[in-house]
Amino acid sequence: MSKESKPNFLTKLQAKWNLKSLTQVVLVLIVFALTGFTILFIKKPIFDFLGVSMERGGFWKTVLYLLLVLPLYQIILLLWGFVFGQFTFFWEKEKQFFRRIIRKK
Repeated sequence: MSKESKPNFLTKLQAKWNLKSLTQVVLVLIVFALTGFTILFIKKPIFDFLGVSMERGGFWKTVLYLLLVLPLYQIILLLWGFVFGQFTFFWEKEKQFFRRIIRKK
């Protein structure tokens, strides 16, 4: 009896994202990870420069995060995507992201 193998996590992502290889899936995941770490390291200096305390939450901290850090995340995502040869994939995702934002208005 042969057991049908279920597609693993990476294979599912490859199909969902319409990528050509599992290597490309891994590169895309690396780009997401590096972008997250980059934001983690630069968020505090940005908030410190603007005089916003990282310890306390609040309305203005949320507004600054949305206005500064979120767009910066998108830019850094494209930069890391370029470095790892995945710019086209991330550029298409960015266009989809902005189309969704524009439609919700």
